[in-house]
Amino acid sequence: MAKPSGALCNLDCSYCFYLEKEALYAQDASRFRMRDDVLARYTRDYIASQAGREVTFAWQGGEPTLLGLDFFRQAVALQREHAGDKVVTNTIQTNGTLLDDAWGEFLAAERVLVGVSIDGPQAVHDAYRVDKGGHPTWDRVMRGIEVLQRHGVAFNTLTCVHRRNEQSPLEVYRFLREIGHGHMQFIPIAERHLMRDAARHMLAPPAFEGNAQVTDWSVRPEAFGRFLCRVFDEWVRHDVGQVFVQHFDVALQRWMGLPPSLCVFAETCGAALALEHNGDVYACDHYVDPAHRLGNIMRDSLGTLVRADAQVRFGAAKRDALPAYCRACDVRFACNGECPKHRFAHAPDGAAGLNYLCAGFKVFFHHIAPHMAFMTEQLRRGLAPAAVMPWAVARDAELVASASGRNGPCPCGSGRKYKRCCGAAA
Repeated sequence: MAKPSGALCNLDCSYCFYLEKEALYAQDASRFRMRDDVLARYTRDYIASQAGREVTFAWQGGEPTLLGLDFFRQAVALQREHAGDKVVTNTIQTNGTLLDDAWGEFLAAERVLVGVSIDGPQAVHDAYRVDKGGHPTWDRVMRGIEVLQRHGVAFNTLTCVHRRNEQSPLEVYRFLREIGHGHMQFIPIAERHLMRDAARHMLAPPAFEGNAQVTDWSVRPEAFGRFLCRVFDEWVRHDVGQVFVQHFDVALQRWMGLPPSLCVFAETCGAALALEHNGDVYACDHYVDPAHRLGNIMRDSLGTLVRADAQVRFGAAKRDALPAYCRACDVRFACNGECPKHRFAHAPDGAAGLNYLCAGFKVFFHHIAPHMAFMTEQLRRGLAPAAVMPWAVARDAELVASASGRNGPCPCGSGRKYKRCCGAAA
């Protein structure tokens, strides 16, 4: 993923791990703007390095729209110059606050897929997603979404799950379902303060093994698991085939025995490199630090950097460093220890390297197992996985009938009576 504006952003989100990366380039005269020669080299090398016919450029930040439309017009022109017989597409991740009709026209004309960062309804979004003056941003984000809707731009939503929205899964999901194009990503916030300096953006790097404390905005492991379960329970009974949630899509891939499309659930990693504004390439955007800098595209080809010994070791360590507790887990096939940046907890036997979110993921993957098995069988028989919706409702009824009847607790875990929850659909 390319970060043409580096860590530069017009927001000051409390939980953002990337804002502090400005310090890496404090003396950079370019002030976090990718130079023309870097953009040209990146475009040429990136297209040439792709074995397939389809090439996707992923633009992130910081906030990439700070560079203005002319930068991206130039990027698209360079892509056409070097594309040859390849099909080039673009994605951009944005906070949405700077989008206007000019942006809408450009994004629609170039068929750019837009990811908009929004944490849910106004109260939970504004808890942490504020601007440099500490002011809320929800209204501005919603105006940006209205621009995308007005111009027919395809977009998805990226929602961080943290301490303020972890208890509101259905409120968040239903809000996103109402405003979005039906594609959602949920990103758990799990960060640590350095104990020697608990300032907002003095966060412990992923590999830090010293004394650090989980931030008070981080999602709690079990709460994240319950969040995913409650969203899944709503989705699997009402929205399969209409709404696409990244965690659920990837889980189905794993139950099908297919490679996961999301790197955090792959057995190894190392293919999702990060390109900074000056051409520096890092192992991953969560590992943008001197120890994980692989080189610079103005001196090294991207193909050379991704195959570098250091990067191969980085990717293999995701698998090789798993503690025994993880290796013996019955849902390892789906989880694979998730992202290494979250592996700062200890296993029950005291071994280091357990994922902080382990308890939540175990709850989630066990919870969805029957439904995933059903959808897998449907797909293998050439049938629609959406048949899981009536199957789930019928299964609920059977479970309730064998237990305490319609006045008993709903099997979906909502805490309500079955007759007032999933039983209403049945």
